[in-house]
Amino acid sequence: MLNEADTRAKRIDPALATRGWDEALITREVTARPIVIMAGRARRVGQGRADYLMRVRVGESAPLVALAVLEAKEEAKQPGAGLDQAKEYADLARLNVPFVYSSNGHLFVEFDGTTGYTSEPRPMADFPTPDELRARWEAATGVDLSSEAARPLLQPYRPGSFRPRYYQDAATRAALQAIAVGKNRLLLSLGTGTGKTFIAAQILRRVADAGQLRRALFVCDRDALRVQGIDALTQTFDGEVAEINTGNLGYNARVSVSTYQSLDVATDEAGTSLLLAHFPADYFSHVVLDECHRSAWGKWRQVLEHNPSAVQIGLTATPRRLVASEDTAEAAEDLAITADNYAYFGEPVYDYDMAQGMADGFLAACEISRRDIFLERAADSERDRGLTREDLERKALQIARTGEPVSAENLKAFYAAPTFESSLLLPERVDTMVDDLFAALLATGGPEQKTIVFCTRDRHAEDVAVALNNRYQAWCAEAGRRPANPYAFRCTADNDGSSKIADFESSDRHHWIATTVDLLSTGVDIPKAANIVFFKYVRSPMALTQMIGRGTRIYEPANKLMFRVYDYTNATRLLGEDFTAEAARRRVDARIVPEEPAEQVLVHGVDVRISEAGKFIIRPAEGRPTLVALEEYEREIAERLREEVDTIDTLRARWVVPSARRQLLDGLPESGNSVRVVQELGGHADVDLFDILANLGWDEPLLTRAHRAFRFRGENADWLRSLPPQTQVAIAAIVDQFVRAGTDAIERKELFQTPELLQAGGLDALARAGDPRDVITQTKQRVFA
Repeated sequence: MLNEADTRAKRIDPALATRGWDEALITREVTARPIVIMAGRARRVGQGRADYLMRVRVGESAPLVALAVLEAKEEAKQPGAGLDQAKEYADLARLNVPFVYSSNGHLFVEFDGTTGYTSEPRPMADFPTPDELRARWEAATGVDLSSEAARPLLQPYRPGSFRPRYYQDAATRAALQAIAVGKNRLLLSLGTGTGKTFIAAQILRRVADAGQLRRALFVCDRDALRVQGIDALTQTFDGEVAEINTGNLGYNARVSVSTYQSLDVATDEAGTSLLLAHFPADYFSHVVLDECHRSAWGKWRQVLEHNPSAVQIGLTATPRRLVASEDTAEAAEDLAITADNYAYFGEPVYDYDMAQGMADGFLAACEISRRDIFLERAADSERDRGLTREDLERKALQIARTGEPVSAENLKAFYAAPTFESSLLLPERVDTMVDDLFAALLATGGPEQKTIVFCTRDRHAEDVAVALNNRYQAWCAEAGRRPANPYAFRCTADNDGSSKIADFESSDRHHWIATTVDLLSTGVDIPKAANIVFFKYVRSPMALTQMIGRGTRIYEPANKLMFRVYDYTNATRLLGEDFTAEAARRRVDARIVPEEPAEQVLVHGVDVRISEAGKFIIRPAEGRPTLVALEEYEREIAERLREEVDTIDTLRARWVVPSARRQLLDGLPESGNSVRVVQELGGHADVDLFDILANLGWDEPLLTRAHRAFRFRGENADWLRSLPPQTQVAIAAIVDQFVRAGTDAIERKELFQTPELLQAGGLDALARAGDPRDVITQTKQRVFA
């Protein structure tokens, strides 16, 4: 029976060719190589996942249009093996095609995402031709590829421009398809770091090349986003981009970039806006709204209302729905306005979340460490309780602002944990949490890592920064190191934190840890961020996702492929929940006057201890990011493993054959990346993946690679002595490579370029005992015996 690759080459491709599908019409879209965390460090391993897209040619110079995805199965399997409706819906959405085909070379099965129907197996001779599939695609999408409206879809990417990743191409196609059927409000939802601005630039470029762009406006709410927008659009539109401000209206520009503040529509107090004064209605044919989950509403909505006929494209990582907090007229008014992205734009035309980006290797891998905090020797962690008046009666209590003593009688009966560092300041709690965090930094590469600590209030951010600086100075003194100051610094709105962001983002010698409240939670690009820390309680899934998003960017110059989340407040419980926001409450009869906060009380003498509460990973599941505990992850891998191989002997036989081993790993969650995650989170960097699988599937003991090498030498002494001396030396060098880096290391072609193998004679030394491939296979069989 043919394996999957041979089935594709020898059976599926020839059968498709007879139906008109030449090689050029089936393209291979590959994800990045997966990122795995091993021994506390991230690296790329293996190969990315390949998707085969079936495309149709509409014109000689036009790009091929994707219609369906093809899955090849090995000849021995059923033609629809592995087809799962949930998976197929996810793949269709991810690739922006309506059909999936699966074949074992003899028969094929079709999954139709428009109806949810899976066909019966049919002979390959009945496979639809390109023209037949095009007709079905046009009927399913409502797009006539020969129409004027579809012309942007048929424009090629500019030569020499950055080649889009598969999901960027899919998002661009999804937007252009929506525009082609007359939709003029589009929502694109993609995780932080996936290139939303690049996608918007490609959409506008292809519309322009089709002769359908009059003028475009890219609008955002922060200067950093304005700079990013100008950079991305200039790369695509060359000299046709200009910034709008009071000194330059950019009338000659094809694409204009501005902030709401520059357009003078940032506040209700603003006068006649620059937008209304200088730009007639519908001046722009296309409007792109960056970070639309928080912008474009209120008075900012003028941008939309002043260009009602424009194609309006919203970009966000966290689209939100509003939920009324009260059944009042004001709440109803809030729900009626378009702060609800879905009500205004409709469902996203394309969705690619943070977890999918991590699974594809385009975003940094994430390791989440949870902590439980216990107060006053309580059995429950603080998030399950708080502090009572009786707890506080025995403590030293002061007004934090003045140092004046205060009696417990004047305090509330109960303070819930989320009020800590807001109503109650607990210095021992801050010190203990900082000690724990600093120890974690020391254990994962040292204290000088770019880290964002989210705190409750400005005073809390200041206290945490001071405590971290004190720990760092003490560590430097003990280690004989010169401090890299400033080390930790408060970065909040009330201390001009915006002016410090540039140093935090760019410097490699100082500004290591930023303690903040909200300033760094969204709209700030910090590619070097290695740690996200929650010292504050978080209530909003939208806010949580934005905060975690500060760490998701890969930073190749520093080989940053992963980041860590340290969760001290169970904030990550919200991961994957719907993005909702309560409708704002309004005062109708008077101007809104903010209430003065109550005096903060400083509490000394609280007993605090911290314990680990587990490690987790982020995975895509049912279209949203999901937090998965290590134990649950292991169970899923074990179940899939036992579906692939029935006994450990079968596992051993397949493991020593490279192609069979790769095929086995590809059948496991995340194409085998899951096994490496278990290896790392379980602290088993010195154990080969074979033993990780043997332990998961059949509860075999976890043998280290060093232990297997020791047994190999002892149990195979007679066999080794029967070989030529040079071969013995070469095999010893190969086993040493296995001890260092596992099975992968002895199957790479670079193996024979290592100094040890070169010194032993390399391939020639193995050839003295026969075919080198057979010698290596025998060695592996004996190592895993």
